[in-house]
Amino acid sequence: MTPTPTTTATVVDRYRAADASLSALAESLSAADWDRPSPCEGWTARDVLAHLVDAQRSFLSDRGHDLGPAPDLAADPAGGWRAHARQVTDLLGEPSVAAQAYDGHFGPTTVGDTVVAFYVFDMVAHRWDLARAAGRDERFTDEELATMEAAIPGWGEALYVDGVCAAGVEAPPGADRQARVLAALGRRA
Repeated sequence: MTPTPTTTATVVDRYRAADASLSALAESLSAADWDRPSPCEGWTARDVLAHLVDAQRSFLSDRGHDLGPAPDLAADPAGGWRAHARQVTDLLGEPSVAAQAYDGHFGPTTVGDTVVAFYVFDMVAHRWDLARAAGRDERFTDEELATMEAAIPGWGEALYVDGVCAAGVEAPPGADRQARVLAALGRRA
């Protein structure tokens, strides 16, 4: 996958957009919802949120960026996510961070490009998982669907390595666009 170079403003804008929808959903979950099973096998809604936080913190830490202590998702998942997202947004707003080059899985890239191409994607996909854990049907926007549809083929089999996505499943006949994207991510709508 060859990412399109992104500006610091684009990285922050894309992260904020994904965060706005994710935060709104997280704020609406009840205390009981956080302990319900998600579509991610063996994970509760709280585990899904912890995955998002841990993956982003690990990625940024591996590139020399300290976000400080991890948020307490056990006591306040939505508040912990808010604090985390604020820290990440502030960090990504520093042009030297978004422009930081490194050799990624698919070759030379930048922190900003990876955040947009993978971590924002991850936030969108897992927003659906959180909603399903709470018994809701979350809809992606047309822009989110277009971004996901464009990204999935570029990742090839790397999308299905352990810890990323479950193997794709067959979408049911007549499935809508979102159900087809979710099926490619190993989820049944």
